[in-house]
This record gives sequence, C-alpha cells and structure tokens, in this order.
Amino acid sequence: MFELDARLNNDTLTLGSFGVSRLLLMKDKRYPWCILVPQMVGITEAYQLSEAQQLALAKESSLLGQTLMELYQGDSLNVAALGNVVSQLHVHHVVRFHDDATWPSPVWGVGSAEAYQESALNEIAQTIVQRLAGQLSFVAA
Repeated sequence: MFELDARLNNDTLTLGSFGVSRLLLMKDKRYPWCILVPQMVGITEAYQLSEAQQLALAKESSLLGQTLMELYQGDSLNVAALGNVVSQLHVHHVVRFHDDATWPSPVWGVGSAEAYQESALNEIAQTIVQRLAGQLSFVAA
C-alpha cells in the first residue's frame, strides 16, 4: 500500500491527486512550490514506472507547471526529481523569479524554509486546487 515519505508529509500540504500522482504544496512561502509523487510502492526513479504511468506523470507535470506559471507569472519554472534526501520518487515544480532569494542558484539546501501563515497557506492551496479542478482526473483532498 502506498505511503507518503514522512519528510514529504511533514514539509507539505496534500492538495489532491491526479490519476498517477499525489499533489503536494511545499510549506515554504519563499517560492510557489508544488511536488508530484507517483502513488506506487517502492518507486525511486521514473524509469521504474510503466510506460503509461510515465506518460501520465509527464502530462500531470506539464499541466502543473503551466498552471503554476500562469498563476504566479514567474520568470522560470524549475522541475526536478532529485532523490538525494528522500528516495521516494517525487517531482518538484518551483516557480522562480529573477529577484527571489536564491536566484539564479537552485533552491535546494539554500536558506531555511519560511512558514506560511495558516490563512495564506489555505488561500494558495485553494487557488491551485480550483485551477486544476476537473483536469486530468484531478480530485481535491
């Protein structure tokens, strides 16, 4: 049975699920930052997914990236599956701005996460969920 890695569970808010992936919002107000986690047991790399699952993940990732860029009007979208700290396959989608705290460097390992106020976290979550509703079988949490 699929279980979300404890670190991902602690650092994120679950927004819902697509056909293949669970959608998470990173609890770091420095960046608009979502994560897709394929809901399969024991998967650490994308090549371990079936061809159909890989295609579904790619479509979910593309839709999420486009949605985040439209919502936040970023200068760049960083998409990465690192796996160095959390081995469970997960794909980061981070909207970047030329004036953000770590530009142009990667966001990983730089500075400390800044917590959202609860009301702001809920507002951002609702905005993303509403935009994705009904697309690619997305179901809100």
